[in-house]
Amino acid sequence: MLKKDPALNIHGEVIEPCSFSPLTGFFRDGHCNTCAEDKGRHTVCAIMNEEFLAYSKYVGNDLSTPMPAYNFAGLKPGDSWCLCASRFLQAHDEGCAPFVNLRATHKSALEIVPLDVLEKYAKTPDGGER
Repeated sequence: MLKKDPALNIHGEVIEPCSFSPLTGFFRDGHCNTCAEDKGRHTVCAIMNEEFLAYSKYVGNDLSTPMPAYNFAGLKPGDSWCLCASRFLQAHDEGCAPFVNLRATHKSALEIVPLDVLEKYAKTPDGGER
């Protein structure tokens, strides 16, 4: 059985859900929880936009095309998704990072992405600031 890391967000508070529809997270529990087996560190609760989805497809991770065999409907702008911290940082470096829900972003994302970078993209799915 996989052992989850403590479910705390970047503020040291109990992590909030990222998304139940679409169902996200390494554990497919709606949260950006992680563990040692999560090699991708799916810890950043990102709010998808067209620019990031196109970028992700361009770099080889097509998140927008449905894959019924995996029960994956494909992501669309406005969907929240637990994104790999390194992919988020890569998108930031390329100038196309999506917004981030900080209260739903796991604290271990800070091992890869500096806090000031995450805070630069802080939004909630409804467009508010966090």
